[in-house]
Amino acid sequence: MSRQYRSAIHYHNEEQQRLALETRDEHQKKEKKKITTVIAPAMVFYEAEDYHQKYLLQKHHALVSALGIKTNVQLIASKPAARLNGYVGGYGLAEDMEREWDEFGIKNDDLRHKVLRLCKTGTSATCGRR
Repeated sequence: MSRQYRSAIHYHNEEQQRLALETRDEHQKKEKKKITTVIAPAMVFYEAEDYHQKYLLQKHHALVSALGIKTNVQLIASKPAARLNGYVGGYGLAEDMEREWDEFGIKNDDLRHKVLRLCKTGTSATCGRR
């Protein structure tokens, strides 16, 4: 994986480092493939270009619109957008998404069913996993 697209956890103190390592090790017990997420001290952070922000979610214009997001600043700051970005990419469990749905503030059941389908039908190699 290229350096610009790798996953990473950056910690600010020893407690965060300990938790990151413990969490990685616990998840590694459940995975066949080696977890390659880098765990490193926090340093200077540069946000990705706008077109990379919530990249998977941006392909679903109706969901972005239903969240009331009109600007990239709103997209970057939105916790519901971050959560939905993972779900539409197949990361997470459908039952977790169902529990969270009301927190997203989206009243459209058709969109809820669309996200559930994406999560259940295998839109990525990791669909249905945490």
